[in-house]
Amino acid sequence: MKAFPLDTGAGMPSNPLNHARFLISVPDPRQAPPDTGREVAFAGRSNAGKSSALNRITGHKSLARTSKTPGRTQHLVFFEIDGTRRLVDLPGYGYARVPEQVRRHWGEAMERYLSGRHSLQGLILLMDVRHPLTDFDRQMLAWCRHARMPVHVLLTKADKLKRGAATNALLQVEKRLADHPDVSIQLFSALKGTGVDEARAVIGRWLDLAPPAATGSSPGA
Repeated sequence: MKAFPLDTGAGMPSNPLNHARFLISVPDPRQAPPDTGREVAFAGRSNAGKSSALNRITGHKSLARTSKTPGRTQHLVFFEIDGTRRLVDLPGYGYARVPEQVRRHWGEAMERYLSGRHSLQGLILLMDVRHPLTDFDRQMLAWCRHARMPVHVLLTKADKLKRGAATNALLQVEKRLADHPDVSIQLFSALKGTGVDEARAVIGRWLDLAPPAATGSSPGA
């Protein structure tokens, strides 16, 4: 378990994730693009701020659609960075108004995707810092552990808490996930930019993105 401290979100000298563009949206992993290259997926309970995080990390205002209606995203949405690298927005989960049949299909599809997608290098798991480790979050972590899939947790909406409370929440979640060796964790705020550099660095490593060329300033890796 590795925890990342609170930061101010100072900008990276360059952001290769800014090249991300919409590729395809599919209801089932079996309809996904060819299973080659590398990809990183984003998952999280409905209304955890997944779309906002994707937009902030990539540097796009509307790459992923945000909505005030939880549970709206019900497809796997693929974004292409280049010919061999992708980001994937997974359906939001855990919203009570989603019909049981949809929830069951989501569970089957996600388990199939996480266990069978060879190009998947890691999962960004988003949890509201005020309500972390729900039953659905734990189920996702269990699937990833079974699939030996690295997970990086973003405790989102860190701006909703004071600095001390946010840091304490980080430490508490880190403690509760101490038996998950392939999980790292950090605070994140799409609104304030908190933790953006750390999240980009993790994704960059998983995607094997080359660091920015030396310009006299230190890369945010």
